[in-house]
Amino acid sequence: MTSIEDNIWSAIKAKGRGSIFFPSDFTSYGEVKAVDKSLERLTARGEIVRLARGIYTFPKIDTTLGLGLLMPSIEQIAQTIARRDKARIVPTGIYAMNKLGLSTQVPMNVVYLTDGAPRKVNLGNGRSIQFKYTTPKNLSFTNPLAMLVTFALKEVGHDNMTDDIAGRIKSVLQKEKKEQVLADEALMPAWIRTFTRQAYE
Repeated sequence: MTSIEDNIWSAIKAKGRGSIFFPSDFTSYGEVKAVDKSLERLTARGEIVRLARGIYTFPKIDTTLGLGLLMPSIEQIAQTIARRDKARIVPTGIYAMNKLGLSTQVPMNVVYLTDGAPRKVNLGNGRSIQFKYTTPKNLSFTNPLAMLVTFALKEVGHDNMTDDIAGRIKSVLQKEKKEQVLADEALMPAWIRTFTRQAYE
């Protein structure tokens, strides 16, 4: 007879390297305790890696540069949690600025707004993902760039805008069609809406 652990390991291999998963993905194979024990044993054997409590990955392996195991990014982990919870998320603050290339700083505590349950996921080594509940309006953007620019500029603040930041954001905006970005202008604070419109003039 095939054990629960064997079934889970086969399912993980089928997901492929780089996949992120949760104990709840394997409840069809057995009781929760048995699933947890199987994942613990697979972790102890070095087959999978525990990213946080109840979150695991079957890591990719770098064979070109000899870097060994490649862990998923914070964004990949956050997006996987959001998909599981059927929730929407948007990056905020320093992380939104980093994604736009306005900051080289990668925060240790990445904050997302969500319409799902608020929570904090500790990833070890001082790193964490925090999900903060927000109103549906903040998650209604149809254009990812419009959303990023809005939350990055909220972090910068109207009074702290410099010519350098303005120039860099304008160059990013101009790579995207005006109509697609301004389709979300109703969701932007007035000063960000004005800035975004002017970026295309």
